[in-house]
Amino acid sequence: MSQINERANRKRKTKKSYTLSHESIVFLENVSKKRRGVSVSSVLDEMIQNALREQERQSLGQAVEAYYSGLSNQEAQELEEWGDFAMSQFPAEDRTK
Repeated sequence: MSQINERANRKRKTKKSYTLSHESIVFLENVSKKRRGVSVSSVLDEMIQNALREQERQSLGQAVEAYYSGLSNQEAQELEEWGDFAMSQFPAEDRTK
């Protein structure tokens, strides 16, 4: 999906009704008040989007870990050597960043 379509889908909202605990409602309303001008639904939507991004980040991290865990010792050594070579191509002051 293109970035333009993704942005359009993010802005497109659907009205739904959910039942939340009193504590959750108070929490959302307090966050909304602190942000002045940000609606409770926007606060909730942002929290959900943050949770989705975190879930995606964790999933990606697990995939990377599984990939590297599945490498043979020889493959891992080759990747390390390529990494060392790549790093040697940068000036010394850039390597500390």
